[in-house]
Amino acid sequence: MQTAAMVPVGQQESLRTQESVVARAMEAPAPAPATDLQVELIQDYKSFIELETPWNRLVDESRIDHPFIRHEWVRTWWDCFKPEGSLFIVRVTEGSRMVALAPLMVDRGRMYGCPVRRLRGIANVYTERFDFIVTSRPEESCRAIWKFLASRSKDWDVLELRQLSPAAQALMTIPRMAIDDRFLVGTWGSTRSPYIPITGTWDEYGKGLSRKYVSNLRGRLKGLSRLGQVTHEVIQGGEGLSQAVDDALRLEGAAWKQKAGTAIVCDPKREAFYRRMMLSAAQQGSLRLYFLLVKNERVSMQISLLSHNKLYLLKSGYDPRFAAGAPSHVLCWRLLEEAWSLKYDEVDLLGAVERWKMNWTDDVRPHSWLFVFPNRPSSRFLHSIKFRLLPRIRSNFAWRLLLKCGALIGLKVHDE
Repeated sequence: MQTAAMVPVGQQESLRTQESVVARAMEAPAPAPATDLQVELIQDYKSFIELETPWNRLVDESRIDHPFIRHEWVRTWWDCFKPEGSLFIVRVTEGSRMVALAPLMVDRGRMYGCPVRRLRGIANVYTERFDFIVTSRPEESCRAIWKFLASRSKDWDVLELRQLSPAAQALMTIPRMAIDDRFLVGTWGSTRSPYIPITGTWDEYGKGLSRKYVSNLRGRLKGLSRLGQVTHEVIQGGEGLSQAVDDALRLEGAAWKQKAGTAIVCDPKREAFYRRMMLSAAQQGSLRLYFLLVKNERVSMQISLLSHNKLYLLKSGYDPRFAAGAPSHVLCWRLLEEAWSLKYDEVDLLGAVERWKMNWTDDVRPHSWLFVFPNRPSSRFLHSIKFRLLPRIRSNFAWRLLLKCGALIGLKVHDE
């Protein structure tokens, strides 16, 4: 789960780093616009559904290795969250072949109290990564997308693309193209997501972990073993899938999230999304639903997806009755050992840096949000607040205190 403007200061990239992202994007020379690429806007739901096969072909050809931009993920998101906006999917074709997609939508929101018309990715805090889908001729395809968006800039106040990795096509091309056309551009540091490269042997990896942490894990496992046999299982589909999904959602909120109102099951749209996403992933063969069992009782779980030989960990949870045995940590231990034995390339812990994640790795992947504003008075005002005023006062103690107080009474810097 991720946010932009509300990320703690210690978890944000510096303003200098963010500016360097735009600077690097500006280094590439601007080629002449391609004349053989056609751009089409898709706004109706039926046409969106009919794109499934070519959409996923494009994802595979573009070598996007995460599942968060595949058609089934985006469709599930749209159907379950039912946003108050409309589709704005930009398709680029070369002859009869689709070569690029920008999965966007338009809606209305607020930024620093001001109403804005947002052109943004089809995503929210549950979409861990985003990008344009581009195969051949990436520079020309992104330029075609940008020129189309710029030609309609009278209809939007801000282009907002969240959770872009440093290698995202949108981040590498759109800032330079927008600046060339005299638009206002800024990037905002979001989450640094821990990940574990699967290299070397399992024993070598284990020796690199904290001895104290490993010793503690072994002690917790012994404690659980006194209650009964400790095993784990991986559900990928089959007859028991429905019960497994129920158990996963129950465990996700059991410890404290349900009481705090943040559990998946506390929001009908959120619950519908995760249920449907897991069922869809099982059909696609990408679901990996891990459970730790004590005496055949499921006591902790990890919802994960396998994509391009990388395992993405979405949500975890445990039964608080077994908290003394740290079942989530023990399950992660088992999960990682299996990832080594199956020769996965990587385990991505997703989300922000947290202490439990950093017990397993030192590697993190930064993400940015990209904002593009048309160069007109109202948008210049918002750009100045976000990228000139706020960076100067953000480290100020009074500002951090104001953010915390605002959060307590339900105020947001801008819509998520």
